[in-house]
Amino acid sequence: KLTLLHYPANACLIPICSLYGAAVTTVEGIGSTKTRIHPVQERIAKCHGTQCGFCTPGMVMSIYTLLRNHPEPTLSQLTDALGGNLCRCTGYRPIIDACKTFCKVSRKEHIFEYIFSSMKQNEEEFLPLDPTQELIFPPELMTMAEKQPQRTRIFDGDRMTWISPVTLKELLETKVKYPQAPVVMGNTSVGPDVKFKGIFHPVIISPDGIEELSVVNYTDNGLTLGAALSLAQVKDILANVILKLPEEKTQMYHALLKHLGTLAGSQIRNMASLGGHIVSRHPDSDLNPLLAVGNCTLNLLSKEGKRQIPLNEQFLRKCPSADLKPEEILISVNIPYLRKWEFVSAFRQAQRQQNTLAIVNSGMRVFFGGGDGIIRELSIAYGGVGPTTICAKNSCQKLIGRRWNEEMLDAACRLILDEVSLPGSAPGGRVEFRRTLIISFLFKFYLEVSQILKRMVSGTDHALPFPVLGNADPKQLPQDPVGHPIMHLSGIKHATGEAIYCDDMPAVDRELFLTFVTSSRAHAKTVSVDLSEALSLPGVVDILTEEHLHGINSFRLLTKPEKLLSTDEVFCVGELVCAVIADSEVQAKRAAQRVKIVYRDLEPLILTIEVMSSKVGPEKQISVKQERPSNSKWLPKNRGFAAALVHIYLDGSVLVTHGGIEMGQGVHTKMIQVASRELRMPLSNIHLRGTSTETVPNANISGGSVVADLNGLAVKDACRTLLKCLEPIISKNPGGTWKDWAQAAFDESISLSATGYFRGYESNMNWETGEGRPFEYFVYGAACSEVEIDSLTGAHKNIRTDIVMDVGCSINPALDIGQIEGAFIQGMGLYTIEELNYSPQGVLYTRGPNQYKIPAICDIPTELHVSLLPPSQNSNTLYSSKGLGESGVFLGCSVFFAIQDAVSAARQERGLFGPLKLNSPLTPEKIRMACEDKFTKMIPRDEPGSYVPWSVPI
Repeated sequence: KLTLLHYPANACLIPICSLYGAAVTTVEGIGSTKTRIHPVQERIAKCHGTQCGFCTPGMVMSIYTLLRNHPEPTLSQLTDALGGNLCRCTGYRPIIDACKTFCKVSRKEHIFEYIFSSMKQNEEEFLPLDPTQELIFPPELMTMAEKQPQRTRIFDGDRMTWISPVTLKELLETKVKYPQAPVVMGNTSVGPDVKFKGIFHPVIISPDGIEELSVVNYTDNGLTLGAALSLAQVKDILANVILKLPEEKTQMYHALLKHLGTLAGSQIRNMASLGGHIVSRHPDSDLNPLLAVGNCTLNLLSKEGKRQIPLNEQFLRKCPSADLKPEEILISVNIPYLRKWEFVSAFRQAQRQQNTLAIVNSGMRVFFGGGDGIIRELSIAYGGVGPTTICAKNSCQKLIGRRWNEEMLDAACRLILDEVSLPGSAPGGRVEFRRTLIISFLFKFYLEVSQILKRMVSGTDHALPFPVLGNADPKQLPQDPVGHPIMHLSGIKHATGEAIYCDDMPAVDRELFLTFVTSSRAHAKTVSVDLSEALSLPGVVDILTEEHLHGINSFRLLTKPEKLLSTDEVFCVGELVCAVIADSEVQAKRAAQRVKIVYRDLEPLILTIEVMSSKVGPEKQISVKQERPSNSKWLPKNRGFAAALVHIYLDGSVLVTHGGIEMGQGVHTKMIQVASRELRMPLSNIHLRGTSTETVPNANISGGSVVADLNGLAVKDACRTLLKCLEPIISKNPGGTWKDWAQAAFDESISLSATGYFRGYESNMNWETGEGRPFEYFVYGAACSEVEIDSLTGAHKNIRTDIVMDVGCSINPALDIGQIEGAFIQGMGLYTIEELNYSPQGVLYTRGPNQYKIPAICDIPTELHVSLLPPSQNSNTLYSSKGLGESGVFLGCSVFFAIQDAVSAARQERGLFGPLKLNSPLTPEKIRMACEDKFTKMIPRDEPGSYVPWSVPI
């Protein structure tokens, strides 16, 4: 019987050819404002789980897929489903709130029990989730799957051929015909290589639905899993096996599950296959070290027959004698049960807990044969410490026959450090940290096994925490539109995928596209720039250079002018050299790669502020006289004003336009609330048009946390102007409706349009004496955080954070709390995770999500409480509110200082009481190396200058 499988996938990775016969569901397909919205879309919007909305479609589809498979999911399933999604704005808490309304927990208690009453959403107010009303699988595809003859499908392109065999025989024949062609299942390994490394495969083989590749066999010795099973399927299979078998047999499966829970995100795990993960043999693979120590074997097949090879160090090093032959394919993997007195553990440490490659990982296994504690077998393998997975085979051999005690541990650490060596210039850097992890993992394994041997249960591993919701002061809300937690005006459009972003806008007629060519040197003289090849490409219109911008080749905001294009001398990697203009974005980027620049490196390389300051130090400066007082040079002019335009239509509806730009902060929503209060009409009557210079010209910049503050006063001014004009009309018919009043005003030729303007706050600051008040208000906040650290690995857990923020009288508490939480999580990432790594040549390594990590849902505090401080005074601001923005970013440093205190406590336990200097971001590497112990002292150190480091501190 055919079964339907629902799974999320990365659109940027999954090949179109692999979707033959599949039904692809997108966020636009499950619901829209034009038909009906899906409960997932509604709840994520109503629970304020969207700000800029860029991540919202992905969040919606991850939750939707989870609900198709599990209509009443558990909290752990929810965390797992969202592990591959990232959000920069919300801090994740409101997204979790939306998800929890579908969980079993939410049936017993209201999801917003910690939030003041006006922010509560009764479950009855949500659209019900009815599985019978979901999209059905297209009948024509079902018929095709049941009745269409199975035969190999071939898709021919201009440069590549995609072959999808549907039987094992056809697969083997295809592999004989194209022995060098890669076998692709999820495209999670080959895809990035093609896109980022330029590797070209003229033929790709992708098996489709071959039963022999998806087997699940239980034998007397272990479990056999098909190579085509996705990692998500393997995870589910292992979870079921653990429930059925004795615990002593399933330790290996427990360890695999531990790594599968943190390996990538659910989208990748649903695409990537077990066989592909193994055969790719990436040096930082999480599963291969564990499978290698577990005596696993690989079942291979070719036209010549079957054979079996061990998954050992020789295979992982791609030794010809232990590798697959070109015409062979991996059919399945045998994972043995463990014996009594045999123990296995898995370890990994990464920049964040989930969805990131490990810095170092390890699999360790020991077999005693009895309760005497004498080592009979020992296997240890590491990932992330070499070009391949490294097995400490010689060290393990020397430890056989030793008793499991501290003397053995000390000897094992020294043996392994000698065998598993890491050069000072190793790719990836963090060399001393990685050396320390090698033996720290061994110590953790020693402790775990020792506790089991003593019939003690180790409590080191816990399920990922689930956040508690925020709270705020219940006295905050007045009984009018201002002060209510109104849903983000664009929330539904974000959730349905209908919101239009720049990339969604179609090109206009004769539109051109520009791509910059940037410097590849940190400090160099440009010898020559050859544009000929780039200009010869079709679609290229011109290439802009410094010569074209003579006299205007600079830009500035508040600082001194800076060159826009530099074709003479460059001072950093990434400096703009020239710009290619073409009729399409693709052609512009392609031509930019064809611009040939010859440099002559100059000394010194400009990598630090100190070096840069030597280039522009006092001896390099010249004196410039200005006709301005020196103490006012930083006072910007023409800032702090705002304008708005408000129309009333004959049907009683209102259209508001203003000069602020909606970036997710909810300024449009707040402007409607302002108009609703001033005009004393329902929110449903008021509409807002997107910001445009056609309606509000010469608008101020949107930034500095003052957009709603300033534009709200302009909207207020316009509304009051209209009300003043309409006072005679309203006084004649006080019981009338806005439709009546608008018609009456129209009949009497009274204007139903008004502009509003706010000139900015007046400063009474005397800059000469330093007395007075330079600004109308300040935003204050405080945060207290509690953390735990693992002094052996450098990992930390955010247990609880309490935030109090002074926002005056909040116009929209839901939006303001969202800004506070999002800013705090950003700050937490800034101070603990988000590290920039530069090469010795000044190239930034951390340029994308694979290298630069931001907080994920697993990194937020287990408990997060936000309170809004009751306003202590009325001000001249908009309804006594304060502009907020993401001013709470700095509060993330409370996590930094909590970790610093924890590190100090760990050091004091070891008798280290001296001064401690820790720089942000406080990454696992810095935490671990600051917790000095015998292991940090045991590792070898490289003499400075004896090697070229992979990265340099900036």
